[in-house]
Amino acid sequence: MPEVIFPGPEGRLEGRYHPQRERDAPIAIVLHPHPQFGGTMNHKVVYNLHYAFYKMGFTVLRFNFRGVGRSQGEYDQGVGELSDAASALDYLQSMNNNSKHCWVAGFSFGAWIGMQLLMRRPEITGFISVAPPANMYDFSFLAPCPASGLIINGTGDRVAPPADTIGLVNKLHEQKGITITHEQVEGAGHFFEEPHMDTLIDTTTQYVRRRLTESSR
Repeated sequence: MPEVIFPGPEGRLEGRYHPQRERDAPIAIVLHPHPQFGGTMNHKVVYNLHYAFYKMGFTVLRFNFRGVGRSQGEYDQGVGELSDAASALDYLQSMNNNSKHCWVAGFSFGAWIGMQLLMRRPEITGFISVAPPANMYDFSFLAPCPASGLIINGTGDRVAPPADTIGLVNKLHEQKGITITHEQVEGAGHFFEEPHMDTLIDTTTQYVRRRLTESSR
């Protein structure tokens, strides 16, 4: 899988880019957890989501936010990281301008960034939000949420408690025209330690495959 360096708002960003042979393959970006708590594009959840999308026929990009790994700049409270994600999507689209489907997946802090990106980019057709930290960040910007997606969390999550995730899901359920699917992995903590990682990836794969067979948003 090629290592790539592409331009971001604060200098270069480091990524891993995994193209398909088909020119019109769907595209996905995967966003990593909090940069100040050890989050990188090689985090297990991010890595496994990346490969899950690739195996489903997506051209996939994951990358390091500013200040992580070889990406330039420094942590910016989520504001700059959202700009980084937009630059990553621009880069991915520039290489794949025939794609009909565009997805964003994020884990923890990355889920928060991913859902903000969703609000800015109407071309995003679906999202996967893993363990969104609704207790730490304000998700009220999702009004209305522009695309259907999957929110998945563990019942044993002590970082982003399930009650807060359920509250977020309930708010989104009130919106018309989209469908929010919510799955909870019994016993899983925030990082989906084994054997829960397999359940996370299987659930994600089933959901995305189903959505790809439906032509609707």
